[in-house]
Amino acid sequence: MPRINAVRAEIAHMRRQVQRQRKEIRQLQRAGIASASAEALLQRMLNKIDELRAERDRLKSERPGHNKGRVLGGWRW
Repeated sequence: MPRINAVRAEIAHMRRQVQRQRKEIRQLQRAGIASASAEALLQRMLNKIDELRAERDRLKSERPGHNKGRVLGGWRW
């Protein structure tokens, strides 16, 4: 369980960094400065988030009792 929490925290941290990077790219574009390297960095950051999300999903599915006793929507009949 601690590992999945660390991955979730890292995803949240990376999402904040992505927002800052997007803001910086907009500023560069408004100033007429080339932003290709900043956009490449942004793509690497997004790829890292995808990797972390896949790891989070894998860890979540490995947990014992994951979704045990649940029916779609959380309803029990």
